[in-house]
Amino acid sequence: MRQYPKPLNKLINELSKLPGIGGKTAQRLAFHILALEESEATALANSIVNAKRSLHYCSVCGNLTDTDPCEICSDESRDRTKVCVVETPQDVIAMERVREFKGLYHVLHGAISPVEGIGPNEINLKSLITRLQQHDEVGEIIVATNPNIEGEATAMYIARLLKPSGIKVTRIAHGIPVGGDLEYADEVTLLKAMEGRREI
Repeated sequence: MRQYPKPLNKLINELSKLPGIGGKTAQRLAFHILALEESEATALANSIVNAKRSLHYCSVCGNLTDTDPCEICSDESRDRTKVCVVETPQDVIAMERVREFKGLYHVLHGAISPVEGIGPNEINLKSLITRLQQHDEVGEIIVATNPNIEGEATAMYIARLLKPSGIKVTRIAHGIPVGGDLEYADEVTLLKAMEGRREI
């Protein structure tokens, strides 16, 4: 005997496909959606469809946008000599929240991971090279990939790839988080913190 009616099962199944949503959470979300007024449920469904239809990747940097080029690439006040390379559009949002970086971005949509069969051709690297060839004002590439094996491999690949061009390639510092305790930090984190030390 089926636990729920077919339409509800279908809704739970679709919700459980979302990242971080297990079966129980999908059930709770499904019942919450069913408890909404029809106008609210329709607004939710319409916003999903509208976002899917109207958002695309910027032809310059690869960030998620509803205009092309995106607002950041179109902003003439941005420092065009610096390009920060990140893995995802969410990373752009995180960097922008800091309000310190005034340059441009390039979104890779992933990181090199031989284990998962993801090589340089599977991420947005070719367009970075093309972009640098077309815009000779870029003097520094800041690699802000995640501090994990894949992120480090990607950073090293980009550094080796760009070395002959003479463009300065830097890596964001990694180490002990603000408010963290040394005694709880692992060896790799402490090593990165020592390597990234600066004069005060």
